This record gives sequence, structure tokens and C-alpha cells, in this order.
Amino acid sequence: MSKNNTIFIGENKSFRERNRRSGGYLLKRRAGQVTISIVRALLMFGLCFMIIQPLVTRFSVSLMAAEDLYDSTIRLLPRNVTLDNYRIVAELTSMPASMINTAWISLVMSLCQVVSTTLVAYGFARYEFPLKRFWFACVVLLIIIPPQTIQTALFMSFTHFDIFGIIKATTGSDINLRSSLIPYTLMCLTCMGLKDGLYIYMLRQYFRSVPVSLEEAAYVDGCGTIHTFVKIMLPDAVPTIASCFLFSFVWQWTDLFYTRNFISGYKIYSRELSNITSIMSKYFARNATENITVPLGRQMQLIGIGVFVCCVPLIILYAFTQKTFVQSLTMTGSKE
Repeated sequence: MSKNNTIFIGENKSFRERNRRSGGYLLKRRAGQVTISIVRALLMFGLCFMIIQPLVTRFSVSLMAAEDLYDSTIRLLPRNVTLDNYRIVAELTSMPASMINTAWISLVMSLCQVVSTTLVAYGFARYEFPLKRFWFACVVLLIIIPPQTIQTALFMSFTHFDIFGIIKATTGSDINLRSSLIPYTLMCLTCMGLKDGLYIYMLRQYFRSVPVSLEEAAYVDGCGTIHTFVKIMLPDAVPTIASCFLFSFVWQWTDLFYTRNFISGYKIYSRELSNITSIMSKYFARNATENITVPLGRQMQLIGIGVFVCCVPLIILYAFTQKTFVQSLTMTGSKE
């Protein structure tokens, strides 16, 4: 009998017979596989529940009328369904103007960050220059040190903006750039924006994983430095760049630090949402003859609706970009 026929006949025997011949090894292996599958399924269920359950709860509460909030018999499904809560939150947060401003400002700033950090990361990965380790240590400090530590310095620098005293010598006074997009744009273009150190690190790790021989072959074929970077390096780096863009957009979307300090002249959704409690009493008292105290449950309901509305665009964005996002995470730092 041939070897192939022997294997074929062995595979047709019952599991009990094969387990007996293996001395119990097959049963132990099968039990281990089943146990790992069960544990993995429980962990995935727990993680999904932790992420989805708050969203489901907020959505359910958002549909409840005021009387349902204090009804102890209602747990998840509202008895009196209403969409008026969304109208109230939209008026309290100045939608749709705040959403539109948040969207285009986040998009512009994210693009500025991606452009500047990509160039800097490529320089760190491929070129040698004086004090390279020191400057990269400064990049790491951008990740570690919170921006609140330099809040006063940033405030004074852009409130009294001047370039080596030239502006004051020419016009007689410095310039106040706050309440405009200029300070934030300058910070994003100079890699001092929100989380820029993290993007530089991610992109540097990717560029370091690309073989140097690929660029050398391009140089031999007559490509210059810029042409090689644009035609050879950037196309393969698209997943990592897209990941940095997604990170940047999400953090810009929910940012309060920079929007409060530099973009006070624009209605931004995150800032409007942070002020919703302070204007809630005035909103409900506008047609009343005396001051109205909004119950705590009602306040928490409207705040929860505002947070839920803030999360919905990000969830939709991730649903369409999750493949690129996951691919970039597997590529970044996978090779050295």
C-alpha cells in the first residue's frame, strides 16, 4: 500500500481511534483549540459590549421625553418617543454652522499636519544632519509633554506676534493673531500642532522599513531626490499617511485646547458643546417670566445627545476607512 493511501485511510478513522493511537494528544489539542476560541469570543464580546453599549444607551435616552427620564419602569426602550431633543441640542450648539466649521477646519489642519510631518519624518529616516538625535528627542518630547505646559507662551506669542521685532519697528505695534486661523495653521505647518510628534514617529518608522536599495535604484535611473520621494516613497506610504490623517482629523474634531486659545472667532462644535450647560437655563427661560432651573437628568440627557451627535460622523468616517487604517497599523514599525 502506498504512503498516500495510508494517510488517506488514517484520516477516515474515527476521532476516538486516532486519539487512542496518538496517546490522547488529539483530544488535548482539540480541547485547547476550543478553549482558546471560547476565551477569544468572550473577550471580543466584552470589548464590543463596552464600546457599543454606551452608544446604544445614549441613543435610547435621546429619544425619551422628559417624563420618561424619571420613570423607574423604563430601562432602555422609551415609552414616549420624541425627536425634539435633537432640535434643542442643535439650537444650543449652533448647528449646522458649528458642524460645518468643525469639518472644514479639521480637514484643512489635518492636511497641513500630514504634509509637514511626512516631510520631517522622511528627513529623519533617510538623511544625516547635525544634532539629529537631539532633534528627534525633541519630537519624542512633543509626544510626552502636554501642550498645556506651553499654553501661556503660546498665548503671549500670538497675542503679541512679531518677527524679530521687524513688524513693530515697521508699523509701530505688534499684531494680535488670535481669533483667526493663522496661529493654528502656522503651528500645524511647523510640526507644533496637536499630536504632531506621534505622526512624525509613525511615518519615520515606516520610511525606515523601506529598503535603501529601492531609492538607490531610482537614483541610478536618473531620478532626483524630490522625484524619488514623490514617485517611489509616497505611493507605498499612503496607508500610513492615511492613518495619520485619520488620527489628526479625529483629534481636531474633538479638540478644545487649541480651539479655545486660537479659533475663538469661529463657532466650533466641541467648544459649543462644552458651553451647553451654561446656556441651557437661558434657553429654556427665554419664554418664561422667571428663571428656570434645568433638572440634572435633563441636563445629562442633552449633553449625552450632543456627545452622541459628535461621535456619529467619526463612526461613519471609520466605517469607510477601517481597511486602510488597519493596514497602516500592521505596516508601521513592522520591519526595521
